[in-house]
Amino acid sequence: MGLLTTCIGAYPKPGYVPMRDWFQIDHGLTDASGDITRRANTTRADAEAEALYRKATTEAVADQVACGIDIPTDGEQRRENYIHYHCRQLTGFDFKNLTELSVRDGAYRAELPTIRDKIEPRGEHFLDRDFQVAQAGTDRPIKITVPGPTTIMDTCANTYYDDPKTLAIDLAEALNFEIRALAAAGCKNIQIDEPLFARNVDRALEFGIECVDRCFDGVPEDVNRVMHMCCGYPDHLDDEEYHKADPMAYFRLARAVDRSSVHQVSIEDAHRNNRLALLEEFRESTVILGTVAIARSRIEQETEIAARLSSALRRIDRSRLMVAPDCGLAMLGRDLAIAKLKAMCAAAKSV
Repeated sequence: MGLLTTCIGAYPKPGYVPMRDWFQIDHGLTDASGDITRRANTTRADAEAEALYRKATTEAVADQVACGIDIPTDGEQRRENYIHYHCRQLTGFDFKNLTELSVRDGAYRAELPTIRDKIEPRGEHFLDRDFQVAQAGTDRPIKITVPGPTTIMDTCANTYYDDPKTLAIDLAEALNFEIRALAAAGCKNIQIDEPLFARNVDRALEFGIECVDRCFDGVPEDVNRVMHMCCGYPDHLDDEEYHKADPMAYFRLARAVDRSSVHQVSIEDAHRNNRLALLEEFRESTVILGTVAIARSRIEQETEIAARLSSALRRIDRSRLMVAPDCGLAMLGRDLAIAKLKAMCAAAKSV
């Protein structure tokens, strides 16, 4: 039957979508991030815009299904980025007075929203709508993504909390409020994105994984609890000088993640191959292996992807291996994304 395939989150936005992505400006990252955030503050929320978001979501799902993806995502068509979209639905965040910070372990500087009060849900759910719109477009199960607490912490300024663990716990509790509603709406695949685990392993081990468990608290066992942790990506294609996280971070994290409540863990492997002994460190979890690079324009060949998967299957049982891109596909543009997904899906089915 081959191996199951999924996507990680973002899919390229068509030009008619009112919300642009964070990397869709040609000048410096600081200006780009601030401009996108300010634009998002005033983006239309009228009936016309809603129709465009729904159309784009339906098209993103249809593209993934046509390529052969078994568990597509909504493509994050409503989001300026996968983190701040969710933060806008929580109290405590100031999106008007931005703070310039160095983020991602010094990989870049950005103008970011600031935490100025206690983090709590606003009381109205929103991801259940995103799920229902996406699920209406296919009979395949949709996956919805949620930013994790430590990744939110690294992508916002903070002037309110003195203790990082207290902040992380409040974020986890607020995220759990939304995740429970998402599960109640029928979503069976919920993914928490924690790329900061690879950049700050000590914090992940100290309280990050515990907070992921808190995010999933009360979620039914028939819901697949997924966690994605990549090593980071630049703001444009084919930038080979971008500072990525230490590849040994995965080895340091594997056993602790495996003991958590997470069912499936997504790791990158295409942009930078791992030592496949890593797969043996996951004794219970399903591994979602990244097999196409999302920041390179080169289209991987079906045969090379299949060869890598065959090698992986010497280290992990077939029932615990899934196939995906390294991360979200938005940077590639639609044509490249489709070409890569088709190659990936063909390889996954052939192994």
